[in-house]
Amino acid sequence: MVRATVKGNVVVAFVQGVLGGIIFMVLDIEGAVLWGVLMAFLSLLPAIGAALIWGPAAILLFLTGSVWKGAILVGFCVIVIGLADNALRPLLVGKDTKLPDWVVLISTLGGMDLFGINGFAIGPLIAALFITSWTLFAQQNRNRE
Repeated sequence: MVRATVKGNVVVAFVQGVLGGIIFMVLDIEGAVLWGVLMAFLSLLPAIGAALIWGPAAILLFLTGSVWKGAILVGFCVIVIGLADNALRPLLVGKDTKLPDWVVLISTLGGMDLFGINGFAIGPLIAALFITSWTLFAQQNRNRE
């Protein structure tokens, strides 16, 4: 369970970092590789991770008059990078853990909210233990009847 969660989250972080680095490179933003690596690390944080890098970059582009570059950056990051997280994480983590996608998403977010960065593994682990315990309890009660 922990291996599947860690593997899935690392792959999603890598994909988001690569996509972020590519769009920074395409838009000719200095230090595209550095920003891509930082996006990869920060994408382990739920909801706002990669946006901590591309958000200020987009604001800076808007403020310096590069409205089209800023719009392209925001559009790409919201649609492509956001969808990569929402589509890949449940597929990669849920496939190995045999948990429903929504349970993986909610338990990852809840785990990180409660336990910090370690919660991305602890949350789904607790969810899997709960579901397994509940299933065993239900089977045991059915056998008694």
